Amino acid sequence: MDVNLNLSSNTSKEKLTLDKEIIYDLIVIGGGPAGLNTALYAKRKGLNVGIIARDLGGQVLDTSSVENYLGFVSLSGEELMKKFINHVNELKVPILEYEEVETIRLKDSSSLREVVLKNGLVFNTYSVVIATGSKPRRLGVPGEKEYSGKGVCYCAICDGPLFAGEEVIVAGGGNSAVEAAIDLAKITKKVTIIHRSQFRADQILIDQLAKFDNVESKLQTQILEVQGDKFMTGVKVLNKNSSTEEIIESAGLFVEIGYLPNSEIFADLLELNERNEIVVDGHGKTSVEGIYAAGDVTDIPYKQIIMSAGDGAKCALAVNEYLNTINK
Repeated sequence: MDVNLNLSSNTSKEKLTLDKEIIYDLIVIGGGPAGLNTALYAKRKGLNVGIIARDLGGQVLDTSSVENYLGFVSLSGEELMKKFINHVNELKVPILEYEEVETIRLKDSSSLREVVLKNGLVFNTYSVVIATGSKPRRLGVPGEKEYSGKGVCYCAICDGPLFAGEEVIVAGGGNSAVEAAIDLAKITKKVTIIHRSQFRADQILIDQLAKFDNVESKLQTQILEVQGDKFMTGVKVLNKNSSTEEIIESAGLFVEIGYLPNSEIFADLLELNERNEIVVDGHGKTSVEGIYAAGDVTDIPYKQIIMSAGDGAKCALAVNEYLNTINK
């Protein structure tokens, strides 16, 4: 988002930040649901914990409406994150914002880890939880950025109900795209799936999709531009078979072409899978002792806000057990 939400200063006049002279029990990298809940649980366990976050809130801030988080019938992503951040601020957890981590260094013959920032600052800690999340893969076409949140969406589960009774488009041909189309077909007037090649989804999903008479598939079709006025009104596409262009009117575009985990800086340190997700066990442990990971950056299935938050709690409890086994 382009606006400065100033989410970190809602509950306290004094802004707490990290101290490079302190050795922390735990440093959390990331300020989304997984990172914040890790810090909350760690603090309640009595750990000296700090958060380093490029931006507080993560991609939840791009969610227009959250209607599937237990305890809240409906609120915006921004409102939900304010509640999360206020809760963490009440516990006086220090947060270093607008800074990016460059690497994590392991000290020889020591349980200490060094978290090195791009600005040169170094913080010492006995454990790390990586909760850097992921980012939606973008189409990269004109108008996509301009109409993000104004018709262009990246989460059918989150934003689909906002388009009940409308005509919408799903971009993509894999499992996530077809699943999104199935969910949207139940509540919208019409769903048009646009994909530049053939379906890559599992046949069982394609068969389920075929049961809906309000779904149209346009394969071998490429989206060239998102068009609109105040809000999105449609997309310009190219039919690759006939080499012709057309405008498809639509109130919403759901981009379902995958997510990219924010794991690049850890590629030389931790085990990643073929999707570049950090591989973790049932306790959030990575391939390196003392380093854990939570949320969308990991190989856990079903990337949802509530699951990321729960993942953070699990990591904090696992870290607490780990710290009880080492010599400080």
